[in-house]
Amino acid sequence: MCRRSVCSRRLSQNRISSNYNINHLNYLHQLIKRHSNAHLMQDAKTDPSPTRDESPSTAMRYVKESKIDAAPRAVFEFHESPDALTQLIPPWENMKVVESAGSLKPGSRVVVKGRKGIIPMKWVAVHTEYDPPHLFADKAESSPFSYWYHRHHMIDDGQGRTILRDEVTFLPPLGVVGRALGGWFILRQLERMFTYRHEITKRIVEAAGSQAAD
Repeated sequence: MCRRSVCSRRLSQNRISSNYNINHLNYLHQLIKRHSNAHLMQDAKTDPSPTRDESPSTAMRYVKESKIDAAPRAVFEFHESPDALTQLIPPWENMKVVESAGSLKPGSRVVVKGRKGIIPMKWVAVHTEYDPPHLFADKAESSPFSYWYHRHHMIDDGQGRTILRDEVTFLPPLGVVGRALGGWFILRQLERMFTYRHEITKRIVEAAGSQAAD
C-alpha cells in the first residue's frame, strides 16, 4: 500500500517515462526514414543508365568508318542475323560464339570463348542501346579489357548508301601501365580486326543487294 501522494507521483513519473520512450522511438523512426530516403536518392543519382556510355575520363577511343552500297536497314538487318557475329570473327582469332540471345535489344547477352596462345579467353557482352536501323551498342561485362563500350552506327549518306561507323571506348588491362606499354599495340589490333569486319559486312550486304536486284 502506498500513500495517495506517493502513488500519484509514481504514476506521473511512469507517464513521463512512457511518453519519453514513445517520442524517442518516433524520432528514431523518422531519422531512419530520412536516412533511407537520402540513400535511395543518392543511389538514383549515382546509378548509371545502362543505355549510356559511362566511360572513364582516361579511356582510349577507336573509330572505324567505311561506305557500303546499301541502305542502313539492310546493314542493320545483317547485324541482326543469327550468324552475323560468327561471320565477323577474323580467322586468325581463335574465338567462338558459345551463347547468344539472337537479339541486339538491351539486356541480351553474347558470350564468346577461345584462346590467345595458351591463355583461355572469355568475352561476355550485354547489349545496351537499340535504335534500328541506325544504332545498337554493347558493353563488356567480362573481357580482357578493364572497360569496353562499342557503338555500331549505320548512317544514311543521303544517296541510298550507308556509312558504317564503329566507335569503341576502352581501357587496356593493367591501367596506366597497360595504356603506356600496350595502347599502340591494341589500336593496331583493333584496326586489323575492324578492317576485316567492315570488308566482310560490305561483301555480304552488297552481294545480297545484287541478288535481290536480279
